Amino acid sequence: MNIGTEFVSKDSSIKVGKFEGFSWIRCEGKGSFLNSLAVKEFGDARIRAGVVRLVIDLEQCSGMDSTFMGTLAGMAARITEYGGKLQVTAASEKSCNSLEDLGLDFLMEINPQDTEWNGLESKVRDLLKLKVAGTKAGTVMHTKHVLEAHEILSRANASNEKKFSGVVKLLEEELTEKTGQSS
Repeated sequence: MNIGTEFVSKDSSIKVGKFEGFSWIRCEGKGSFLNSLAVKEFGDARIRAGVVRLVIDLEQCSGMDSTFMGTLAGMAARITEYGGKLQVTAASEKSCNSLEDLGLDFLMEINPQDTEWNGLESKVRDLLKLKVAGTKAGTVMHTKHVLEAHEILSRANASNEKKFSGVVKLLEEELTEKTGQSS
């Protein structure tokens, strides 16, 4: 087993670890636009490395914003293309409702009962270690990430397109201002 790292913001932390057969991402505090790029970077690196199970641990997650959920949806779609699965564990009723309200329960397994890591959660959580990293909010890269997350949500469910059209438009305008070119 490889020991993980952690991405920290002042409101929350994202702990990660690589294990045999699966990789683990744990959100402690709020899952938000501030820490979702770190989640995406780690998740995408693990998907490119051939991981077939990506576990999102929401046991200590106090809530998720749309960028965070869009990031999870994007990773779920990418890992599925490679024959893998994104599995969400320890999701509270509030977190389940948030994911289901956006139709994301069709992209990922939420609180699955029969998994290869079943019974190892406590051991896995103990192996996650600290590391500070991430991208500053407001940078072009961060704005592109937030836009991508909302575009993914818009495509995930027909009712989401209407919900997020204003946000997508504002982010496209912001990106155009920052870069001087259309997205």
